[in-house]
Amino acid sequence: MTVGIVGAGQLGRMLALAGYPLGLDFLFLDKDPGTPGGQLAPQLSGGFTDPALLDELARRCEVVTFDWENIPVESLHHIAQRTRIAPPLAALATAQDRLEEKKLFAQLRIPTNTHAAVDTLADLTAAVAKIGLPGVLKSRRLGYDGKGQAVLRKAADLQAAWDSLGGQPLIYEEFVPFDYEVSIIGVRSTTGETATYPLNRNLHREGVLRLTRAPWHAPVVEAAAKRYIRKVMAHFDYVGVLTIEFFVRRGKLIANEMAPRVHNSGHWTIEGAVTSQFENHLRAILGLPLGDTSAIGHSAMVNLLGDMPARAALLAEKGLFLHDYGKAPRPGRKLGHLTLTETTARRRDLRSAALLKRIDSRKI
Repeated sequence: MTVGIVGAGQLGRMLALAGYPLGLDFLFLDKDPGTPGGQLAPQLSGGFTDPALLDELARRCEVVTFDWENIPVESLHHIAQRTRIAPPLAALATAQDRLEEKKLFAQLRIPTNTHAAVDTLADLTAAVAKIGLPGVLKSRRLGYDGKGQAVLRKAADLQAAWDSLGGQPLIYEEFVPFDYEVSIIGVRSTTGETATYPLNRNLHREGVLRLTRAPWHAPVVEAAAKRYIRKVMAHFDYVGVLTIEFFVRRGKLIANEMAPRVHNSGHWTIEGAVTSQFENHLRAILGLPLGDTSAIGHSAMVNLLGDMPARAALLAEKGLFLHDYGKAPRPGRKLGHLTLTETTARRRDLRSAALLKRIDSRKI
């Protein structure tokens, strides 16, 4: 059985690595040559909107999925006329527009921050007057890892933010002075079987995830996060892995955004859970029984950005797992990640903090 994957980045690569032990084959479609996924499986190279390539992908695959949410929905609708695609395109379309995400959260009574649509400088001025400062102006579409956004702290910041981001649909959001960030990862099969992973606590710097720790012990927060993600999965009759990221303030969740795909904050599940998010995504879209999502010990994941530390130094660390995505170095680029698993949360937290500090100071 061949699974098609639109997008051949590191997430697609890890899907293939999880699927080969299940006897699956893979075919990627990506606009760039030399992709992480294309190093492991055949790839159709060309634009995401190329009808001939889309037709070939659909013809050769029993099911198609995607590893990136900024793929044109119209292209995937073209595929859906010829083969099955998961997750649902309605969920993808919602995740591609921050305003639509906020509307969904409000509809499902999932708490989120105050916000307003912005299409003109006058809209921005009105939104700031209503919501207040500080706030964040974001592009509604195509933003990720902190891109396409500006923080407004005083009235004098409005014009510069508009000059930087204006001319596209925008959203202005209340700035949330959160205590910390978490994410919850759920999975739902074609059969309706549903499971969730333990809560993740995440540390971002400049909008990019640097460190995830799981399970994060916060029973009330975790129960609410699992309740909310099940609402979203039920709403879309969802199939596959879904992630929702939240701010936590004074013990309450504030939904930030969702990702209808396997997620960076779930990379720890490869070594740290009975069944990884990648294997469970494949099980879900193929209608196979879901695997156990329980954690094995206490795990941490550290993203490797820009350039790779010395491989030998990493592999000399006891119990440290290295994942190299096969990418060329570039400032800020996600090149790989490290995972460690410890017997206690305290040991995990101390070790992961020290590891991140050593990586940031180039001492490993």
